[in-house]
Amino acid sequence: MRHVPATVHELSRIGLLAGLPGEQLNRLAGRMEREEVAAGATIVRQGEEGDRFYVVLSGMLNVTQNPIGERRILRPGDHFGEVALAMHVPRTASVRAVTPAVVASCDRETFDELLRPLFAADDE
Repeated sequence: MRHVPATVHELSRIGLLAGLPGEQLNRLAGRMEREEVAAGATIVRQGEEGDRFYVVLSGMLNVTQNPIGERRILRPGDHFGEVALAMHVPRTASVRAVTPAVVASCDRETFDELLRPLFAADDE
């Protein structure tokens, strides 16, 4: 599978990322991998090690958490995967595509360098 980077335009529509300076958004776009996901495919599984952060570019994804069951639906502009990366814990939920979807993801190094400060701001 070839690496297809996300575009700055796509990322600028993600609420969390919209406030990033242009230069930072450009760097992030080049390092985020765009991926098409078939309906029914599981993107992350609860309990697995988390090594990527994801944003939803299109489609609908279902978040489930054992033993609770369905927690919420993710839509374009939403993001997931930050808890496992920020807290260094296994995945806290499973995420599955309800419809065909497109997600963009980055690795831990990129998350730590460019995105972690966005979540730190939420804690204050």
